This record gives sequence, structure tokens and C-alpha cells, in this order.
Amino acid sequence: MSSKGGGTALTRRNYRLASDTDKPKATGIVNEKLLSDYLHHVFPSTKQGPALASLRKPLGFQDLGAHLERLLSEGEPTEDSRDQPVEGRLGPQPVVLDHTSGFEGLLFVDDDLLGVIGHSNFSSIRATTCVYKGKWAYEVLISSQGLMQIGWCTLNCRFNQEEGVGDTPDSYAYDGNRVRKWNVTTTNYGKSWAAGDIVSCLIDLDEGTITFCLNGQSLGTAFTNIKMGPGVAYFPAISLSFKESVAFNFGSRPLRYPVDGYVPLQNPPTTDLMKAHKLLGYIKNVLSTSIDAQEERLVETDCSAWRLHGEPTVLVTLAHIFNHFAPLMCKVYLVEDVLMNFLLGILEGGGSVDEHQLIQQLLDLFWLLMEDYEVNECLKQLMMSLLRAYRFSPIIPDLGFQIHYLRLTTAILHHEKSRKYLLNNVLFDVLRSVVFFYIKTPLRVKEAGLEELIPTTWWPTHFDKEGKDEREPKDESADERLRRRAYERGCQRLKKRIEVVEELQVQILKLLLNNKDKTTGEASRYIFLNKFRKFLQENASNRGHPTALCPPEYMVCFLHRLITAVRASWDDSSRKSPSNISSEEAYVPPQLFYNGKVDYFDLQRLGGLLSHLKKSLKDDLASKANIIIDPAEIQATSMDDLDEDEESGAAQRPFGAAAMGGALARPSWLSSPTLGRANRFLSTAAVSLMTPRRPLTQPEKVKVRTLAVEQRTEEDIEGSHGNDGLLLGRPLEEPDQLMADKSLLEIVDGIVMMYNLSVHQQLGKMVVVSDDVHEYAVALKDTEEKIARCPARRPDILDELQKSQKVFAEKLNHLCRRLAWINATIYSKEKMLDVYWLLCVCIRTIEHADNTGSLFAFAPEFYLSVAMNAYSALKNYFSPANSMEELPGYEETLTQLAAILAKHFADPRIVGTDIKDSLMQALASYVCYPQSLRAVERIPEEQRVAMMRNLLAPYEQRPWAQTNWILVRLWRGCGFGYRYTRLPHLLKTKPEDANLPSLQKPCPSLLLQRHMAELLSVDKDMAASFLNSVLNQLNWAFSEFIGMIQEIQQAAERPERNFVDTRQLKVCATCFDLSVSLLRVLEMTVTLVPEIFLDWSRPSAELLLRRLAQLLNQVLNRVTAEKNLFDRVVNLRLPGLESVDHYPILVAVTGILVRILVDGDRQGISRAASVLLSDPCFQLHSIQHLLGEGADSSGSSGSAAAVTSTSTARPVVGSLGSTVAPVIPSAAASAGTSERKHFSLQAYTDYISEEEKQKVELMLTFLTEESKQAAASTAPTSEEDLCPICYAHSISAVFKPCSHKSCKACINQHLMNNKDCFFCKATITGVEDYSKPAAS
Repeated sequence: MSSKGGGTALTRRNYRLASDTDKPKATGIVNEKLLSDYLHHVFPSTKQGPALASLRKPLGFQDLGAHLERLLSEGEPTEDSRDQPVEGRLGPQPVVLDHTSGFEGLLFVDDDLLGVIGHSNFSSIRATTCVYKGKWAYEVLISSQGLMQIGWCTLNCRFNQEEGVGDTPDSYAYDGNRVRKWNVTTTNYGKSWAAGDIVSCLIDLDEGTITFCLNGQSLGTAFTNIKMGPGVAYFPAISLSFKESVAFNFGSRPLRYPVDGYVPLQNPPTTDLMKAHKLLGYIKNVLSTSIDAQEERLVETDCSAWRLHGEPTVLVTLAHIFNHFAPLMCKVYLVEDVLMNFLLGILEGGGSVDEHQLIQQLLDLFWLLMEDYEVNECLKQLMMSLLRAYRFSPIIPDLGFQIHYLRLTTAILHHEKSRKYLLNNVLFDVLRSVVFFYIKTPLRVKEAGLEELIPTTWWPTHFDKEGKDEREPKDESADERLRRRAYERGCQRLKKRIEVVEELQVQILKLLLNNKDKTTGEASRYIFLNKFRKFLQENASNRGHPTALCPPEYMVCFLHRLITAVRASWDDSSRKSPSNISSEEAYVPPQLFYNGKVDYFDLQRLGGLLSHLKKSLKDDLASKANIIIDPAEIQATSMDDLDEDEESGAAQRPFGAAAMGGALARPSWLSSPTLGRANRFLSTAAVSLMTPRRPLTQPEKVKVRTLAVEQRTEEDIEGSHGNDGLLLGRPLEEPDQLMADKSLLEIVDGIVMMYNLSVHQQLGKMVVVSDDVHEYAVALKDTEEKIARCPARRPDILDELQKSQKVFAEKLNHLCRRLAWINATIYSKEKMLDVYWLLCVCIRTIEHADNTGSLFAFAPEFYLSVAMNAYSALKNYFSPANSMEELPGYEETLTQLAAILAKHFADPRIVGTDIKDSLMQALASYVCYPQSLRAVERIPEEQRVAMMRNLLAPYEQRPWAQTNWILVRLWRGCGFGYRYTRLPHLLKTKPEDANLPSLQKPCPSLLLQRHMAELLSVDKDMAASFLNSVLNQLNWAFSEFIGMIQEIQQAAERPERNFVDTRQLKVCATCFDLSVSLLRVLEMTVTLVPEIFLDWSRPSAELLLRRLAQLLNQVLNRVTAEKNLFDRVVNLRLPGLESVDHYPILVAVTGILVRILVDGDRQGISRAASVLLSDPCFQLHSIQHLLGEGADSSGSSGSAAAVTSTSTARPVVGSLGSTVAPVIPSAAASAGTSERKHFSLQAYTDYISEEEKQKVELMLTFLTEESKQAAASTAPTSEEDLCPICYAHSISAVFKPCSHKSCKACINQHLMNNKDCFFCKATITGVEDYSKPAAS
């Protein structure tokens, strides 16, 4: 603390004036009589009764000092009594955590030695003071709700990384995470705790009991008959797991929930407390008394109307009081107990904060009459106490506590000088002030009063086959409608209460964003801006210390309040100058990304590393934006330099338990509620895990001076005559629009970064509650149906079902009220509009950056990520409560986003593989939903065609699976038997998530199919290379799949129990899905542009058709052979291989065959038939198999039966240990075959139309006929005439110049990738037809 005792060691301003009473008018001091009355009134003596008032001595300023000393010393304890040790307690005062020897494991301990964070598996630490007699208490402020054991232990307890407080005989603990108490053994006890709760730990060493309280409510006696006697003394102690954090209060601050009869471990500062209360009483007397000099009398006035008018009498009186009061206000206990309660009392009357001018007047007085170091310390302690009180107050229905503390915070920040001091030195540096913008979610609904606020609960009750809520309002019963409306009214009431708190939080931010308060130096907004940027850097740096990261739940609330405040400030400034764009059209101009005015730390840019971009694009910067890069700087920013800095920093840091972590120059987020400047790192292994912070890199040099974040002034940001400030280096493509204050642009940029850092992931996390409501609602409905069906003769079953029903209903009541809270604080309509605004800001920013050509590479990656994530959040997280369609300009925004995805998923300016992948996935999900697919169709034709061209690039040297999936989605709904949402055999199972893109109903795009057809028919080279790559990938995917199912089958046939690796099953299923989707793309191509295969005037058409026929035959043979490998693995029904089935793959193959053999022109059909039949793998029974024919004719071949007979009837265990149907043994093989239905397209009447079935029958008839004719006309071929490569076709081509021979199919396929001869490696210059000369 800055000042101890009387605080007179530092020189104090002296306001004593000479008693020059002859000239009262000149000096402003009133006459002696009136002054004496006034001073006696302000400083009443406790010993003088009213009768003595007339006899008292006159009192003037010269005697006031001594009089005040005398008054303050009354009732002070004597020196002897003050120093006597308290019986029953041993150890130093103040009580802190023992950071020298009393700990085990790795821990971070705060500067004040009261906050602690676990940094290893299970770390323990105890306090420095123990107790052996009497009744004692201490409090623990829970900062994170994870695994911790809090309580008492003796000195003999030995802890390790597995055993902590409560796990040894003489230690006792409460654990609110698992809701248990621990003393070697464990039993249920207490309630679950949440971050923001306060646990009181009470020990009664007279009775031998230990009790715990949560937020002041006793949880009952936890332990009785604890060990007592000589040599047994108990220390407060805690064990906590990794990243868990708490702060202790042993009595250094007033206990939040004192318990009668129990005293805190640390003595309260009784003497100082008494003095402070007396002095505060004197200040109140001054405030409520005014002097009427004309009538020479004292007048009682209302405190709240008091103003600092500079009357010497009053000022000198106050100066005397503050002489004693100021030093006391540097002590945390007194600030919290005396000053904070006094200021809160002033605001208790209600009304707006601005109406209470007294607080402003008092702060003026503080700055006038206290030394600067005293005001600074006092304000710092006051804000800490307020923050602690706000964070650790229980939630009550009207949020009264939270509102109370926020109102005082607002009132203090209204004071300009105090605000700037706090912004500069406290709010972001010492405090974790983002906590002020957080509204915690109550875990225990009952205590938060939500039952009274929302007496009726409601949840959806009608579900369709896929588990989605399909209730139409008209289907509701009258009772349901009443319940729903009552619930909605309750939710509205709750929302209104929460909005009061949010409005106060926004007011605080508006004060921090004030840019007009320039009377006392730099405006608040510019201080806030620099602090905010540093806060972002701390959270963006991957090297950042885990304890310095702001928890995502705080970030979400901070983001929404900041958006509201920034938009209000933006619109205020654009109202003043109407030519400025409004916040509705806000975007971040592209020059911010490269002019070096804004620090993006080491965040990835679209074009790669900044240092690389500066080198490669320096000419473009000079020509387009008039920015010159200093050559010296380009050399400096190489990664090697940075790494060397890291190493040297680490080498200089001291080691061991006493090491002061200079790394944490900022608050640790997880530990003590406020402090955390330089945390001590405690380690029993004496290894410091501190990573040194990287200094801020110097921004780029441009044509004007640029500075590090801390050094920037208002002029650097806003600019002035001839200086564009943040907007320096405007490219020609960028319109010269008037923006609002440029400082707001940087905050908007920071908001986008914040969303990317952790807000999006938190929004996704909180959806869990509505998912839980949904699951319990389905379970409850299911249970109610079972109760209705339960036979009367089984009361035991009925009883169990009714118990389940009760549990589900209770859980639903609880969850619905929690959901109401979450919907109001996180998913409300207003929050949805905030995220939508952010999406629009990102879209406009990307569009403007895109217009700058090559400079687009400077844009940070997170803008694209946020655009995609914000859209996904609006679509998936905010529904069903709020629908995206209701958003203003929704259709247009969807189209703009579609244009961005279509243009940039293959943009050569973007180099990061992760961001490219994300763009591809976003586009893939976009085309699955009808609304967003229509948006893609609405983008300009030129962009649509370019997108299709990128999708049709050859599937080599690029991630092709996603683009293939996009093409499949554009086709789904048009293909043969391809109108299904889920596979037929999976309909009975429940989908994991019905909202998945792959489970959406088919919505083909005929427009994009047309573009694809045009591209492929016009550009013959592209068509050939695209299809060749698709066939290559199909060959690879299907071969991999077959190889893997062989391994799975072998594993399943082994007699010993064994588990198939889950990962292997997943890869196997993926290869199967890829094969099906590649077949569907081939079907799409064959349907849209059959000439690619059938018009043999096109180069490589014949080759492509031969390759296609070869692959289709292979797939058919593998899948349709009787009792084959595929059949057996499908029948195992292993978890993970659910999608592997006959239907999807056979239907895809059939679609291609029908298209080339039935739907084409006569010439095409005959070409296709001859190629198919001439393929050596062709087997007619594979085609017959499709219609369920030929099952008996092919019979069970001997080899297949032999393979089957080796397996026994042992159940096969799948990857998750679930028993899978055994392989049918040979004895039952024939019976099994007749019982199990043979695959046939005829069985799928819901999926395959009558017309499609007829086409398959036609095809079968046609092929049967053709194969008979082919068999009759084919002359036997001698071995010499067969192609020496494939031994399948006759020799039909001769190579030039070397004259080696093969069939056309082999050489054509070879020449696609290689120009050397098969046999002699000569370069082939030409290929000519070869026909065998007639025998002589």
C-alpha cells in the first residue's frame, strides 16, 4: 500500500489559514462565533451532552488539528492490548497463502498471495496461519467451476499430484464440482457451485465440527468429531486441477457472508475502521450543513444538493478531515467497508446516475484534497472492490445486486479525471474489467428466482421421423398454447430485467468511447483504443499465457455491448455530418491492412506472412497506394530473429519457486477476481513454465511517421490537415467516402477479431442447453407413450416408468428456465442483429479489399473466417427462437456471401490451406440448403461460370473431395434413384444431427448443371482431363475400399475376440462414400454431356468410354458376386460402416449404364454396348443381379462356400465393443440365403420409379441379346494376337518410330501420362492402326 499509518511521511498540502478574524469579508472566513458553532456542529464531541453545549470552548482552525486528534483517539485500544496474540491461532498477520513451503505441484499465485491457479494435474497449497481452538472462518471466491477440494488440513498432511485436501486422514474438504465431501472416503454433500459463487469454510474447534456455506446458505455440518488436542492445528487449504482458479479472503477484506460466532483468520483493522467511520461522519456533517453568513446561522441542507463552491471555511474544514481520511482510503478493507458502502448509499434513491451529482463533487474533492498517489490507490481499490462485488454477487430475480454495483461504476466513470486515470492504469492493466460486461448464467435456477419469474414452462412436443420439432401452431392443443404463451411472457419479463443491466453496461462503454473530453489531456476513446488493441493482442497470441486469456463467455457479452456502443457513437457522428456513411453501411477500408497504422500482431494474412508480402508486393504498394517500405525493415522481420528473441528472453528468466513471472504484465484471467500483475509461479519441480512475451513489432514505415500502439496520439488515428490518419494510402479503387471517426473503424476491426478469437466457439457451446431440452422432451414423450401402453398386470414396470417421467419432467422444468436465461442473454433477437451486422461488415470489407487487386493479399484471414462463421451461427445457433429470414436485407446478404465463396474458394491470392479448406466447406454446405443455393444462382452469370470452371479443374494436386461433393449436391435429386435424404437401410436409426448439410432434402440446381454442360462440351481438353482425373480417383477410392474390407473380414473371422480399429472403419466408410459420389459425378456428366464418351470424333472419347466400362464392370463384379466379401462385411453391420450398403453404389452404376445403353441415340448405344461387352471383366449375371434375377443361376460357387465354412458362429465384436451379428456358418448357409432377401431394385419402390425400373429391364434384355450375338460372332483368338500389356483385347495399334504393338486402350491410357514406349523407352511420335495381315 502506498501509505501506512498517518501518511505524513510524504509531504501533504497544508490548508491551515491564519486566524485573521478581523477581516472576515476579505478572506471569506466567517466570524469566530459562527465558525466555532460550525466546527462544533461538524465535529461533535462524544463526551459532551446537550447540557454542556453552552459551556464548551470556542473552536477555531488553529485548535482544530488537536481537537480532531483527540476525537479520533477516543476509544482506541491501548498499545498492549493491540499487540497481544489471539488465543487459538498461530501464524503471521496478514494471513496469505504459503508460497515458500506449503504447496505441492505447479501453481500460479497472485501478487497479493491470495489468488491461485492450478497448473498441473492436482496441485495443493495451504495458508500461513493455523488454528487450534475457537471458531474460525474464511471465504473462497470461486472463479472457475471445475474440480477443486477446499477445506482444512494439518501440518502432517502430505499431498501429491493424485491426492489432495480431503484425501488424507487429517484433512477435510468440500467439492462442489462433484457435490461431495472428502475425508479419505467420500459421500454426497452440499450443492454444485458455479463460477461467481462464494464458499465459506467454518471450523469449530470447541465442538470439533466443520461446516461449509455456499453464498451465505449453510450446507449443513460436513464433519463432526474431527481430531483435536495437543499438537493438532488446522490450516486453510485447497487442492485444484489444471487451470482451475480461486481467490481467498482470510479477512483482509470484509467477509461477504459473516457467520455469527465465527471470526475471520485475519484481524479486521478495528482502530482504522473506527477512525474511518468517524471521519466519514464528519464529511457527511459538512455536506449537510451550510453557513448563512448574512443571518449568521447554520442551515441543515440536503446532502445530495451539495456543491464544491470553493468556500474557504468549508474547504479548510475538509482539508483537516482529509489529512486523516486520505491515508486510510488506501487500504482495501476500509475502501470496501466504508467508502464503497457510503457511495452505494448515495445512489440508493434510484433515478438516473446523472442525477446524483454528489459523487462527481466528492471525486473533485478527492482530487483536490488528496495526494495523487492516494487518489490513485483509492480509486484502484474502489474499482477492484466493485468488480469483485459485481462478479461474486448471487443472481436474484431483479438482478438488484448487479444493477447496484454497475450504477456506482458508471457514476465514478462519469468523472473525467478519474475515468482517464482508471483507463490509463487500472481498467485493462490491473483489473479484468471485461467482467463488468458479463452477465453470468445461474446454474441453480431456484436460487436465482427463475421459478417465480417463469412459473410455467413449455417445450416442443411434436417430432418428425428425423427428430426435428415439426409442430405447426395449428396442431397445438389449447392447453399447450396457453402454456407456451405463459412461458413466452415469463421469458419477456426476464429479458426486460436483463436489458436494464445491459443498458448500464453500454453506458459504461459509451463513457470509455467519449472523444470529446480533451480538457484533461488525451480523450478517453484513444486511451481505450490502445488498451483494447493490447487486450486483443494478448488473446490472439498463441504464445499468450493461458491465464492471460479472457474466458469466451466474457468475450460474448463484451462483444455485444461494444457493438451497441460503437454503433451509437458512429451514428451520433454521422448525424452531425450527414455526408458520412451510417453504421448500417460500415466496413473497414482496405488500407488499414497494409499502411501499418493498425497492428495485427502475427495474425495470418490471406497472402501469407506479412514480411513476405512486403517483399513481394512492394512495387504494387508504391504504385497503387503510394506507400514505400523501408528496405531495412524487410530484413528485420524474418522469423529467425523472432525465434532468437524468444530464446534469449527465456535464458534470462530466473528459475524456481521464487521466480517472479515478469511474463504476466497483465491480469491473469483465471485467478483472483482482480489482481494479477506479476504472478508468482510456484513449482515443486523448480521449473519455470513462463514463456516470455513478444514485444509489439514495429509497424511498417510509410510515407508518414508510424508508431507502436502505446505511442499513437489522436492525430495519428484521426489524421489532420493533409494527413489521412488510419486511412493513409487509399488505393484508386477505393471510393473516397467520408467515414465516421476513424478511431471507430479500428474498434470495429477489433470487434471482428474478437468474434474470431473465441465468441463464435462460445455461441456454439451454449446451444447445448437447447439440445438437452430437445433430448429430454423426446425422452419424456417416449416415456409417456410407454406408460399409456403398459399392461395393468405389470405395476412394477409402471412404477419405474412413472419415476422416469418425473425425473425427465423435473429436468425439463429446470432446463427450460435456464434456456430462457440463455436465450435472453445470448440468443435474443438483438444479439442476432449484432451478429448479422458483423456479417455485413465483413462482407463489405472483403468486397472493398477484393477490388484492390493484388493488395487483397494483405487482408487478415479472420475476415473471411468471421463471414463464414457468423452466417453459420445465424443459421444454426439462433434458430428456432429467431428466424434468419426476418433479418433486413437477408436475401441480398446471402447473395453477396455466395459471391464471395464462389469467387475466393479457388482464389490464387489466398495461400493458407486452412482458410481455403474452410471456404470450400462453406460453399459445400451452402449448396445443400435451398435458400442459400438460390443465392448462389442469383450471383452474376460470369461469376457462376467461373465457379463451375474452378469446380471442374482436374482432381490432381488439389483437395478434390469437397469440390466433388459440391457437384454431387448440385446433381442430387436428378440422378437415377437419387431422391433420398437418408439411405433406405438407415431410416430406422436416429440421425446424430438432423441439421447436418448431408441430411438436407435434395435440391438440385438445373442452372448450374447447364453451366457445367456448356463448359464441358465447349472446352474439349478440360473435359478430357477432368474426366480422366475423376476415373483415376474412382479407381483409387474403390481399390482402397476393397483392400480395407478384406482386412476387416479377416479380422472378423479370427476365432479370438478382437476389435477392429475405429479409425480403419472410418477410412473404409469414407472410401466407399467417395466411390459413390465419384460415380454420381460420372452419371451427371454422362447425362448432361453424353458426347464426351459417345462422340468418337472428340479426342479421347473412346478411351474414356473404355475406362468407364472397365471401372463399372469391376464395381459390379465386386459388389454383386454371390456371398462375396462385400455381402459379408455389409451383413456384419459394424458401427462406423453404417453407410456401406448395396443400394447407393449399385444405383449409381445403374444410372450410368441406363444413360449410355437406353437413353442415347442409336449410334451411341451400339458403341457403348460394344465397348462394355468387349471388356474382359463383363459378366451378364452382374446386371441380372440388379433386378434380383440370376441369383440361383450363378449359384454359390464352391470357393465362396469354402471361405464361409471356415468361420464359426462366434459373435464378432465391433470397434465399440458392441456385439455384432456373427458370420453365418456353412451349415446354415443355404437356409440363410433363402431367408435373407436378395438385393433387387424392385424392392425399393419408394426410391425407384416405375419408369426407371422399366429402363433397367430394357437394358437387361438388350444386353442379353447383344452378348449372345457377340459370343456367336467372336472367333477364338490365338495368344500371339492378344495385347501383351492387358491380354484382354486384340492388338490394334503400332507405335512410331519403334514399331512395338498393343491394343488401342492400353496405349491411349499410357499416353495420357507418359510419352515413352512400354517396351524400349523410345519417345513415341505417333500411333497408327494395326490390322493383322491375312494368312498367306
